[in-house]
Amino acid sequence: MTTLAAASASSSAEPGTLAFLVVFGMAVVLAVLFRSMSKHLRKVNSAARRDEQARAAAQDPSGDRPGPR
Repeated sequence: MTTLAAASASSSAEPGTLAFLVVFGMAVVLAVLFRSMSKHLRKVNSAARRDEQARAAAQDPSGDRPGPR
């Protein structure tokens, strides 16, 4: 009977340095990506607020907005 998968000293169950560097690199890239996305979403949110305020000012030129009834 032949053994197809024999365990040797060089092929241990440890992932190794290369796998760690790949995972670490992906984590760094994701951190930069999330930071950039957060920055862009803040810009979009502030632009939407400015547009909403401009529309509200155009509808009510006196600046007095009635409160909820």
